[in-house]
Amino acid sequence: MVTVYIVVMIQNVSGKLHYSRVGATATRAVVRWLSTTSFITASSKDRKEAANIQTNMGDEVLLKDVGDCGVIVLNRPKALNALNLSMVQKIYPILKEWESSKKLVIIEGAGEKAFCAGGDVKSLVLALNEPKGEVFGAEFFRKEYTLNYLIGTYNKPYIAIINGITMGGGVGLSVHGKYRVATEKTLFAMPETAIGLFPDVGGSYFLSRLKGKLGVYLGLTGHRLKGVDVLLAGIATHFVPSEKLADLKRDLLALQNTGDTIEEILNKYQPKLNHEFSLAPHMSQIENYFSAPSVEEIIERLKKDNSEWAQKNVEILLKMSPSSLKISKKAIDEGNGKSLAECLEIEYRLVYTALSRDSDFYEGVRALLIDKDQKPVWKPPSLTDVTDEYVNKRFATLPAEKELKLRASKL
Repeated sequence: MVTVYIVVMIQNVSGKLHYSRVGATATRAVVRWLSTTSFITASSKDRKEAANIQTNMGDEVLLKDVGDCGVIVLNRPKALNALNLSMVQKIYPILKEWESSKKLVIIEGAGEKAFCAGGDVKSLVLALNEPKGEVFGAEFFRKEYTLNYLIGTYNKPYIAIINGITMGGGVGLSVHGKYRVATEKTLFAMPETAIGLFPDVGGSYFLSRLKGKLGVYLGLTGHRLKGVDVLLAGIATHFVPSEKLADLKRDLLALQNTGDTIEEILNKYQPKLNHEFSLAPHMSQIENYFSAPSVEEIIERLKKDNSEWAQKNVEILLKMSPSSLKISKKAIDEGNGKSLAECLEIEYRLVYTALSRDSDFYEGVRALLIDKDQKPVWKPPSLTDVTDEYVNKRFATLPAEKELKLRASKL
């Protein structure tokens, strides 16, 4: 989130790439605004201009005040509800307000295709072509990760209805909340290594806590999970058929009148499930191969397995950014022993150092979303060339004024 935030490189069932179209002119204007002023100190004219740039199709976030419940609707259905800076800036303050005034919060996406297909990475990369273009990306990720942390520490029930594509930044808006409701239409992935990034928005935190080495597998390969699999993997907490969502929301919003608990209502709408996890036949392979101490060893172990599944995963890994693979593995491996705040703070260091024109992030987005030649030229070009020194430098502490300090931060 890649994340993707990853309105980027995520293929839907028909195999088409999705991303949000952001004009270069608009991107330049936002970069100039962010380069010269903060959102807090900007003049009303600057704020209005920036808001107009970010809002092309009406309100991109709908806020509904329903008694003692709050509802947030991501409202960019034509862009698969891709997350941008103005949306983050609208969601954060209302969540803070509702934390003290509401009994529960529901977040969902408009339309039938997506909850949120990710963050608008194309606009972040286009901005890097402008003077001080990295300021735009740094601002977006800083505020996005701050929002992720708020969701992860929210003291009121937070219910994410992840109906449709849920990737990258969309995962960050949902997975850290207490309740995540998948449907048969849910399509989950963290595909960032394909665009030279890493599973961010707290990916190093939640992927490291999945069963065995499943999180490492999902984070390195970008493997997609559909429907009930999202529940069986431990990413969703509940599964409800999409045709029942309207009734589910009605009952949740009427909670104070029924005396039921949130768990009782969610369980009432979850059908009896007798499904086997689609990766169950491969879990022992995932455990044996992806527990290797290095990415090179993972690939070697896969190569020794002559199965079609193993060879397919070798092909997938060899297409990914070599530096992204090593950075992602280290982040996920170490994330299990860290808090959400610590994981997000480290991820910010990693993403901050990716905001340059000579980064694999720039090259990956260029190749897949801008020029669309599908031929990224990674630097370093091979796993062997990605040294421990290179990786450790990406994890290194930033200058104090650039660090993300979540436990004492405000958006």
